[in-house]
Formats: sequence, C-alpha cells, structure tokens
Amino acid sequence: MHLRIRDLREDRDLKQFEIAEYLMCDQSLYSKYEREDRELPLRLAIMLAEFYGVSIDYLVGLTDEPKPYPRKKK
Repeated sequence: MHLRIRDLREDRDLKQFEIAEYLMCDQSLYSKYEREDRELPLRLAIMLAEFYGVSIDYLVGLTDEPKPYPRKKK
C-alpha cells in the first residue's frame, strides 16, 4: 500500500507539524505515518481524507480518482 499523505500535504504547501497539530499528534509520529514506518489508524485516515477532500481509497492508493463518494444523509 502506498499512502498519498505526503504528496497531498506537499501539494498544499503544508508542513508536517501543521498536519500533526490537526490530527492532535506529535510531528515525529506523523512523520512515521508518511514514511509508512507506523500504520495510519483508520480514524486518522478518515480525518485526512475529509481534510483533503479525497476518498480513503485515493488516500491509500487503491484508486487514482481523488473524488470522494457522495455522503449518506443523516
């Protein structure tokens, strides 16, 4: 699996510490997620997909289509 979180962050000219702050984790831990030294927890993957406006499938490299699926109505 190839996470796209680094590419998405860099495309938006964001720093690791800014994303780590959004995820409420240390920058060093977030760096490990980007390098795939640590597995990205599902709840953080959801947060990142929502933040970047992409699908989780795109985030984890299962599709090249970034557009997320329509959301269920509450």
